[in-house]
Amino acid sequence: MPPSSSPADRPSLFDFAGGEPAFFALATAHHARCLADPDLNHPFSHPGQHPQHVERLASYWAEVMGGPTVYSAECGDQAMVLRMHAGNGGMGDLGARFVQCFLAALDDAEWPDDDEFRRVLEAYIRWATDDVLVYAPVGAVVPDESRIPRWTWDGLQPTS
Repeated sequence: MPPSSSPADRPSLFDFAGGEPAFFALATAHHARCLADPDLNHPFSHPGQHPQHVERLASYWAEVMGGPTVYSAECGDQAMVLRMHAGNGGMGDLGARFVQCFLAALDDAEWPDDDEFRRVLEAYIRWATDDVLVYAPVGAVVPDESRIPRWTWDGLQPTS
């Protein structure tokens, strides 16, 4: 079903991408690209990395894009995600590198090459990266409890 159909007829971004297998493929491809990047390598290879990092990243992105709420049910809320990445100090161009790895990983994971879909995904990853970088300064305080963001074809949706 083409994304340009009426909003009520559109599949979720999760479904359009291909469901859980597609998100696992994306998280795997993204992780590999970050490990291959000489500057992003460190945060993605440090000893404290969760053993199920790729699986958790896949379930997080799946939930954001309209999939099942596995991440929030099993791992935590948005505040926990932000706290994991907070207080590391200046990031230089790591945010931009992260975005580029994500965009390239879409092709690696063989996600649909649909212009509108790719624009929505790029808007999401740029927003998400900026959201994390707000808390990069040492001593940054992440507010308590916040819901996992939800993205649709129309972008970020209000959370209740």
